[in-house]
Amino acid sequence: MMLYPAMNKLTSYIPNRYMLVNVVARRARQIAEDAEETGEHLTEKPVTMAINEVAEGKLDASHMDLTIEEDQ
Repeated sequence: MMLYPAMNKLTSYIPNRYMLVNVVARRARQIAEDAEETGEHLTEKPVTMAINEVAEGKLDASHMDLTIEEDQ
């Protein structure tokens, strides 16, 4: 089964697969939260949108805030 985008394309922007999962998950949460706040209807799943951003070179690990936020 061929996946699009190919993993080797994604790992060219984020070389570590585990970091890739974290970056995509964080970005997908941001997309979902932004859509919920604005009431926007998403035509694609947030994870798909985040993966496509990585594949297009719009997103890499340097764009993500990797600090841990504590809930109070």
